[in-house]
Amino acid sequence: MALMVNLRHLEAHSIRLEGELSVAELDIDTRDQVIQVTQPLQYNLEVQKLEEGLLLQGDLHMVLECKCVRCLKPFKYRLDLEEGAYHVPLQGEDAAPVINDCVDLTPFVREDILLAFPQHPLCDRECRGLPKAAAAKARKSRAAGQTEASSSAWAELNKLKF
Repeated sequence: MALMVNLRHLEAHSIRLEGELSVAELDIDTRDQVIQVTQPLQYNLEVQKLEEGLLLQGDLHMVLECKCVRCLKPFKYRLDLEEGAYHVPLQGEDAAPVINDCVDLTPFVREDILLAFPQHPLCDRECRGLPKAAAAKARKSRAAGQTEASSSAWAELNKLKF
């Protein structure tokens, strides 16, 4: 179930929301080969109603499956957004849709999670990358592939008669 809050319940006092959002409910498509979302999001939020929106305050925690961009070693990255404050507008262009007095907070939480993803995940700050032997092999095979591809492309172009 998505992270929903009923506006009528917020009229009298704030509400505390605790629980987990599954990977499917989060619907995060990273389109990234080095960061994958495989575990649920844990949340502990307090929701208050403001004049023209909602204020969410609390913690978000999630573990990401990453590959180091230097050595390609898989590792887990703990994403902790503690004591965060999130504003959900109820009016204007960016207003959250209200359906049966309920507001889905999932898209707003998802946005902040994506902004907190590591840009270049490293297994260790001191990671030196691939071992020199493996890196040299990778460079050789890459260079050989480029030479073959580029020579065949030039050969085809040379066949053209103007």
